[in-house]
Amino acid sequence: MAAVSILRSKLEAYVSSTNKALDFKLVRNEVDVHSDKASFKPEFTHQIFGDNESVFGYRDLSIQLYYTSASLHPYLGMNYSEKIDPSKYDGVEADVILPKIAEKLQPGFATNLDEFILSITSKNSKFKPYGEKLHEFTNLDPENMKRIYEIYKCDITTAGFKNYFERLQTFVLWYIDAASFIDVDDEKWKFYLVYEKYKDCENQRFAIAGFCTVYHYYAYPNLTRPRISQMLVLPPFQRRGIGAELLQTICTMYVADPEVLDITVEDPSEEFVRLRDYLDSKNCLKLKSFKTECLRDGFSEEMATEAQMKLKLNKKQSRRIYEILRLRITDTGNCGQYRSYRLDIKNRLNLPFQKQQSDLMKLQKTLRPEELKATLNYTNKEQRIEQLERQYQELETDYRRVLDRLAMSKLSS
Repeated sequence: MAAVSILRSKLEAYVSSTNKALDFKLVRNEVDVHSDKASFKPEFTHQIFGDNESVFGYRDLSIQLYYTSASLHPYLGMNYSEKIDPSKYDGVEADVILPKIAEKLQPGFATNLDEFILSITSKNSKFKPYGEKLHEFTNLDPENMKRIYEIYKCDITTAGFKNYFERLQTFVLWYIDAASFIDVDDEKWKFYLVYEKYKDCENQRFAIAGFCTVYHYYAYPNLTRPRISQMLVLPPFQRRGIGAELLQTICTMYVADPEVLDITVEDPSEEFVRLRDYLDSKNCLKLKSFKTECLRDGFSEEMATEAQMKLKLNKKQSRRIYEILRLRITDTGNCGQYRSYRLDIKNRLNLPFQKQQSDLMKLQKTLRPEELKATLNYTNKEQRIEQLERQYQELETDYRRVLDRLAMSKLSS
């Protein structure tokens, strides 16, 4: 047993976390190549390396996936201090690493670091953003330096954009769970990209900061329903308000389009839900039907109609924003006000359960007793009350995060 334990310990020394081993960089110049400050990590690697997010066979493993910051031409490499010797461990081989990443990249990526370094200046200096410029804005980075950003709209007719986006979308594998590459050839896709605009030796340069993809669905009789599919702000640019500016720019454009019915979102992450709630709440505060006196009277068709007409929100989202903004004006120290608010939310949460119970009651006439017994939901009243309270508390926590951001944005404006 001791020998087995020693062998296991030796083999474990060759196991590496791919989340820790992989380094990304958006390279603006040679300094970035050699700077640890420029590197950032993936959020997960299971879509490439499996659920364990690890590889076997190397000590001190380091994987490099560097991109020129503007044109996104990549370099892929790796190094390690030791690779397992199969002759010493019953023929156990090291895992294959680079080919698993390489199959997700466009052909022609660099594998020689010196050649990559020599190409940085020429590739970045020649780059100009693709598509139509929609918006420009400024903000401060973590070091309190002013930064300038531009947002562009593209589609498949934009010359040269297809190959560029196929390089850009490789990031979704590392930062959007269960993501897959989209069919860039489908003309119903629209693409929105945000770049940082900066000076390098007095020369104008650009660096990609993030993107959003939107699919245009048909809506009867002759309208369009844009659905936001993927949105990603790259790690070096996160926590700067760039996502909010990008999403607001997209929404503003669609709001001005009379052929758009409403804006929807495909399987949003929790972070995106909070971002969308923040922007929609901020915008709904300007609507007449969302004034304080209206919020106290409860959700109304006027709210749903105005939010749809002026902000392209569907009814489900406008109801959610009503709940957030009503919490904002609710005095939780006033027992009557707070109880009224909680009951309003819980009644809405309970509607699917009530419908389910109603449908099951109707089945009593068509099912045999044993079939009905197998179908009925035996959640008793006390259990349902507990479930509703848990659902409510989770919602209130989410809503308060949105309200905290709203308050912060007012303080900073």
